[in-house]
Amino acid sequence: MLKPSKHAHPDRTVVNVAFLLLTRLRAQRLCDYDALLGFARKAVVGGDVLFLPSLNFLYLLGLIEYHPKTDAIEYVGQNEAV
Repeated sequence: MLKPSKHAHPDRTVVNVAFLLLTRLRAQRLCDYDALLGFARKAVVGGDVLFLPSLNFLYLLGLIEYHPKTDAIEYVGQNEAV
């Protein structure tokens, strides 16, 4: 469960990094894995550590899909996931 605590910095949480990744994916629709990782590193201190848990969170919500052939992540939206 994702529970906030008084020690968690609001900008350095899984939910915040997932929000940043989601806004980028909604704008581009399809993004390369390395480019998205670079974006997370630049946007947040410790973004490389929070990147994979944030992707997992978005995948569990059904908002993204991973394409292994092209090594890309696609935004599929809330109602388009299978």
